[in-house]
Amino acid sequence: MSRKARNQAAERLQEPARLFAALGDSTRLQLVSQLAKGRAQSIRALTEGSPLTRQAITKHLRVLEDVGLVGSMKAGRESLYEFKPKAASEMRQYLDFVSAQWDVTLARLKTYVEEES
Repeated sequence: MSRKARNQAAERLQEPARLFAALGDSTRLQLVSQLAKGRAQSIRALTEGSPLTRQAITKHLRVLEDVGLVGSMKAGRESLYEFKPKAASEMRQYLDFVSAQWDVTLARLKTYVEEES
């Protein structure tokens, strides 16, 4: 593989890597799960039942917002946060790509093993 092709491959992996890294924290994964239920929620609502402070939840929400998984909007004095499915769709496309690569690899292995038998 040429240097240019390796660089292009590395660039394509950066966005999925950022998304997966953001979800690598259990608190952020839980927040996305909570927001994916469909309605925008305030920080107050998101901290209910959590041992974390509002400040800590806000920090996690900013990480999720930076990678596009969550969006915020002002509603009076509060900020409401909502799930952004576009980023999740991009993650799904990446996982489909990886899955297809594994399917090809496993098919080649199966052919090799069957030919050797």
